[in-house]
Amino acid sequence: MSPFRASAGVTGSWSHFGFSVEDGVATVTLDRPEKLNALTFEAYADLRDLVAELPHRGDAKVLVLRGNGRGFCSGGDVEEIIGALRAMDAAQLLEFTRMTGAVVRALRECPMPVIAAVNGIAAGAGSVLALAADFRLLAREAAFAFLFTKVGLAGADMGSAYLLPRLIGLGRATELLILGDKVDAVRAEQLGLGTIVDDLPAAATSLARRLADGPALAYSTTKVLLTREQDVDLATAIELEAVSQALLMKSADHAEFYAAWQAGRAPKWTGR
Repeated sequence: MSPFRASAGVTGSWSHFGFSVEDGVATVTLDRPEKLNALTFEAYADLRDLVAELPHRGDAKVLVLRGNGRGFCSGGDVEEIIGALRAMDAAQLLEFTRMTGAVVRALRECPMPVIAAVNGIAAGAGSVLALAADFRLLAREAAFAFLFTKVGLAGADMGSAYLLPRLIGLGRATELLILGDKVDAVRAEQLGLGTIVDDLPAAATSLARRLADGPALAYSTTKVLLTREQDVDLATAIELEAVSQALLMKSADHAEFYAAWQAGRAPKWTGR
């Protein structure tokens, strides 16, 4: 466990989705298959808090986000959320929209790789959760639908208008966010939204294992720089990379690489 924690202990269990950690791989399973894993107020809040806590637990090096059943995540639960939102005042609505955005921000700022294993529909908020991941593995049944405008809301929600253009370009992002049409797995792969795999559980497990067994500090630093450099000029980016690389040259993993190279063996990474 990280020594830099507050007095509160690590949360032992989470009530609104499945959560487990095994050999460095943390897995969140959205588990309302009868509703295609639609999100509730509580699920949003728990996801926000879990992802913020995850780097301080000390037992995880990678996060896998998956859905149980036929869907990945169909977005916010219409029955449990929409009606309640209609009764809220502006201040309460802003508290809600900031909470949903905080989930995406936590995923992007989490200093470990995040894999979205998209087994079926990723719609609305579910599509943005997938966008916030670092890797998107797609079953052939996977699909995306940025359907916010289809319910009379802005297509820019939870950071989608920031993330999507950076993945697929402004023109294609404009098309998806304004029209809100469903995008099947083949089209999603063509656009650069993810990679189709034949056996999603096996592919997700294999990638997670590779990341968990690799040089975690190097992976973490790369993700942090990729995130931070989206909004800086080239000179700033080069300086950030220079400082980061100099620090990593003093890391235990870099020393281990050199020792392993000299000995003609594979490195034994510790993430330090």
